[in-house]
Amino acid sequence: MFKGILDMTINEVEAAALSLDLSGRAALAEKLLRSLEDLSQEEIEQLWADEALRRDQELDAGTAKARDGEEVLRELRARFS
Repeated sequence: MFKGILDMTINEVEAAALSLDLSGRAALAEKLLRSLEDLSQEEIEQLWADEALRRDQELDAGTAKARDGEEVLRELRARFS
């Protein structure tokens, strides 16, 4: 039976979105990005706090590594100049 969108997991939604053609993915991405423009300052701050915690957990677990910000900027400037 068809699974309703509200019953889908994030991974299922992602898989469905990635199965769209290029035009469909672009349209969906635009709508999702626009939906973030309406967030309150409190919601934005909560999202950044959640992201910081997620990154900290990745560092603690060893699934990510810290990099010097200046080094990253130098690499980007070299790549795009």
